Amino acid sequence: MSTRLATGGRLLNTDQPLNFTFNGKQMRGYAGDTLASALLANDQMMVGRSFKYHRPRGLVASGAEEPNGLVNLGAEGRFEPNARVTTTELFDGLTATSQNHWPSLDFDVGAINARLSRFLPAGFYYKMFMYPQAAWKHVYEPIIRKSAGLGKAPQARDDDTYEHYYAFCDVLVIGGGVAGLVAARTAARAGARVLLIEQTEHWGGRAPVDGGSIDGQPVDNFVEEILSELKSLENVTLRTRTMGAGVYDHGYVTCYERLRDHAPDTPGPRHRLWRVRAGHVITATGALERPLSFAGNDIPGVMLASAMRDYVVNYGVSTGDRTVLVTNNDNAYLTAITLKHAGLDVPAILDARVLAQDSELVAQARALGIRIMMGHAVSSVKGGKRVTGVAVCSQAGEGAVLEEIPCDAVAMSGGWSPVVHLWSHCGGKLVWDTEKACFSPDVDNPPKGADGLGFVTTAGAASGMFPLDDVLCDAHAAGDGVATTLDFKLPKDDTAPKAARREEAALMPVWMMPHGASVKLREKAWLDYQNDVKVSDVRLAAQEGFVSVEHTKRYTTLGMATDQGKLSNINGLATLAGALDADIPSVGTTTFRPPYHPISMAAIGGEARGDVFQPIRRTPLHDWHEANGAEFEPVGQWRRPYAFKRSGESTHDAVMREVTNTRQSLGLLDASTLGKLLVKGPDAGKFLDMLYTNMMSNLKVGKCRYGLMCSENGFLIDDGVVARIDEDTWLCHTTTGGADSIHAHMEEWLQTEWWEWKVHVANLTEQYAQIAVVGPNARTALENLGGMDVSKEALGFMEWADGTLGGFPVRVYRISFSGELSYEIAVEASHGRAFWDALMVVGADLGVMPYGTECLHIMRAEKGFIMIGDETDGTVIPQDLGLHWALSKKKDDYLGKRAQERSHMADPNRWKLVGLQTVDGSTLPDGAYAVGTGTNDNSQRNMIGRVTSTYHSPTLDRGIAMGLVHNGPDRMGEVIDFPGTDGKTYSARIVDPVFYDKEGEKQNV
Repeated sequence: MSTRLATGGRLLNTDQPLNFTFNGKQMRGYAGDTLASALLANDQMMVGRSFKYHRPRGLVASGAEEPNGLVNLGAEGRFEPNARVTTTELFDGLTATSQNHWPSLDFDVGAINARLSRFLPAGFYYKMFMYPQAAWKHVYEPIIRKSAGLGKAPQARDDDTYEHYYAFCDVLVIGGGVAGLVAARTAARAGARVLLIEQTEHWGGRAPVDGGSIDGQPVDNFVEEILSELKSLENVTLRTRTMGAGVYDHGYVTCYERLRDHAPDTPGPRHRLWRVRAGHVITATGALERPLSFAGNDIPGVMLASAMRDYVVNYGVSTGDRTVLVTNNDNAYLTAITLKHAGLDVPAILDARVLAQDSELVAQARALGIRIMMGHAVSSVKGGKRVTGVAVCSQAGEGAVLEEIPCDAVAMSGGWSPVVHLWSHCGGKLVWDTEKACFSPDVDNPPKGADGLGFVTTAGAASGMFPLDDVLCDAHAAGDGVATTLDFKLPKDDTAPKAARREEAALMPVWMMPHGASVKLREKAWLDYQNDVKVSDVRLAAQEGFVSVEHTKRYTTLGMATDQGKLSNINGLATLAGALDADIPSVGTTTFRPPYHPISMAAIGGEARGDVFQPIRRTPLHDWHEANGAEFEPVGQWRRPYAFKRSGESTHDAVMREVTNTRQSLGLLDASTLGKLLVKGPDAGKFLDMLYTNMMSNLKVGKCRYGLMCSENGFLIDDGVVARIDEDTWLCHTTTGGADSIHAHMEEWLQTEWWEWKVHVANLTEQYAQIAVVGPNARTALENLGGMDVSKEALGFMEWADGTLGGFPVRVYRISFSGELSYEIAVEASHGRAFWDALMVVGADLGVMPYGTECLHIMRAEKGFIMIGDETDGTVIPQDLGLHWALSKKKDDYLGKRAQERSHMADPNRWKLVGLQTVDGSTLPDGAYAVGTGTNDNSQRNMIGRVTSTYHSPTLDRGIAMGLVHNGPDRMGEVIDFPGTDGKTYSARIVDPVFYDKEGEKQNV
């Protein structure tokens, strides 16, 4: 059965029919249809089952606020659960299946829950699943897991691609209705760079559906005219199918663009997540019509009046042949008038109000012969899987049924609520408008940026302005105000919308609270359609002491479904207020959180999937390493050579060779992965003094200093060498794995605590290749290259200098992580391979060999140098590692200082760093724990320490290790036991952690 009308369908192209399937049934629609309008056109009234009671559910709305129409879309590779039929554009070959039922949509075993509803009130799970506890694992948990969630999670790999996009603009306008168009045009005419986005595929919002005129021309013409102008302006970017998802501090906004959902076979990414930085944000997001609460208001065929109007005008689809309309405001009369003009029957309009005289819309409806019953309401809706009629009662009475009216659809309207979600995301406050019965933005208290100025403005219906003239004036004022705030010069605009004339005030709807005169309900009246929250559930929550709206929300799950309570929040607040005998403003509102509308997890991930989930990072020398026998290991996202194996050589033998050669001759290490963070600005020294445990502000230009960095909790998070470049500039070296996190750490403190400090941080890690030239022949190799003096006198230990080596511009750091004579040389990344090749040539006669990270670890352990991530595990403080000398006594504060003074941190009986040598010369197992005598409170053997690093040292020809041991430095010479996983117990002597060249003579030559 088709329900297409002879009139309407302004968005359809009836010359392009499309085939699709729903639950395996072949259906037909047209280009321009949504899946929702196409289902209605095929007389598919029921689209799903509710979550808790599995009640039949039909469409309620026509946009993103739809709570019921959630389906599975597509098949393997392109499967998407919980897709809204109202926002899904129809395409040829679309396949959809309904959710939350078994074995079928028409016959669902889960519907038995409706029969048991008296045993499943609000919060029943908090009470039911407490006892007996023994039933949890085998009874409760399987039931809960099986019933949790809607839809099915995809099993196959997603075939589509997704991306992130970064954009910058002066003004971001969210919403492409007439308000957004006017605000965008006003700001653009002033010269601002404007980005205008609209979540649907069409411009104009509700205005083209509701009709009317602007400046003497139809709304459609006005929309086309303003769009034409905006498209001609170079400073304007227009995007449809793009939703404003979240507004955050400092004008940061996330937007969600659906690129190929309507055309899945076209090339390119499917979704795009925009990250926008805007000087100012205008939210022209419109308003949502509220449902009314009456018995049976969830039966398929009960729909918002505005949605029914949308389906008739936009898609030429009727929900039913006979529609009863129930309302408390004038706006809904537009639907009755629209239905009559489309040739459909409206047996009655039930209006909760009693007006002194007819308004213009009421008079129009009466002139069309529609029966208008003032002071009446719906007692209950008749029907099961679709509407068959309504029972009428007096709104002011006790709910007694006065008559029954046969019908197959019910249109309801409880007033309008501005879409304030985005305004609220960043701290915007709301005020209750008693006349319009809605929360509106508190424009006197907008979300403010760091400069103390508001950076978000609302426009049109989102401001609580509903008459068309008022919408246009408010939108123009919003664009004008933003342009002025951003210091753009506005030209004289003779086409600016004029304020509504006073004599037209009678055209404004009269807005009333949806529960101003609530009927006593004997049957179930629904607030949250998706989560099956009833009016009685909210009243029960209030009765049981949940008087806070946030507590009521969680106890009843009101507004916690995928629609985030877009239709249920105000009605829920009104119900709670009534139960508490309070007014709505005193009850308050729940918290709106991003995203405004669900977005795909794939869009959040963007390109980070599969092989590029964590892209492999390669140094400029990676190809050389690969060609010369490197065995790689992952270090963060980098691939670093672990060792360079030769033919017939084991990895262990290769590492031993590399250590011996570097100690005796010359070794080269690719150190390009070390973090290189440039910190610059007048306050850079002060900033680094707060980040590092030792002083950095007094470091002289041309000098280097080793530094430790702690979290605010006092635990060691990174270490590295800091170089003073000039008066306002320092270069901070970090560990390979810490470059990005330490950069983020610096930025977090600059943005959240010390925002007034004049400091900039740039991550230069990938801009430079850095090569360590290490060993007794290191200086000779550099002198053979020629170009700068690298003698001890010209470049002392812990100094740096710029110069030229072998014709390459370089920066040479005289630092050592091996204990040998060592230089770390930074060159531009593009010169890295050529410079490495030059070093291999001049080092050929000096015994040059490349070495990998394991050789690096052994040499640093021989010297007793710590390694972040080995000697630290997130619970270690510098004092545990014997690094008291790196804790400044000259400054009053640094991150972590106060935390380290807490009693358990300052406790002298902590595990502390020592060296460990096995009695028999073997190598201790990595991570092994040392056991003491006796047992602890849990009857377990006492742990008195653990191995943090362990190696076989070819230099000492024995196993060496570092570890944290209880009171370790006070127990020198003591032998302790380390049980191994191989069943063997290793006995090791506590020794000094510096095993080699304790005085540091070799690095100072």
